[in-house]
Amino acid sequence: MFLEGGFAFAQNKLPPSLGKHLTRHWTMSWHVYILRCSDDSLYCGITNNLKERLDEHNDRKGAKYTKTRLPVELIYSEELPDKSSACKREIAIKGWRREKKEALVTSSSGSRGR
Repeated sequence: MFLEGGFAFAQNKLPPSLGKHLTRHWTMSWHVYILRCSDDSLYCGITNNLKERLDEHNDRKGAKYTKTRLPVELIYSEELPDKSSACKREIAIKGWRREKKEALVTSSSGSRGR
């Protein structure tokens, strides 16, 4: 059951406006990603659209950090079910030393990265 404006609706009988919102929300995945910058530094972030976000970085519309380190290359991505999970994973990865980040990229090169 879902509520909208104080009314309960069965999952298969959602009002069109709410149904579209929930479907979009439920199917949207988030990604943690690592970029290799032109100076060989690594940048970690999250997004719900990898291609668009990579283009933003390379068009100088991304993070301040990457604007002076172009071009950037996507070397790792990991799909997560929601923004909260992605944020938690990003914080964890940002706390790692470079060697551990590189090991993550290397170990995933066949499935999620490069």
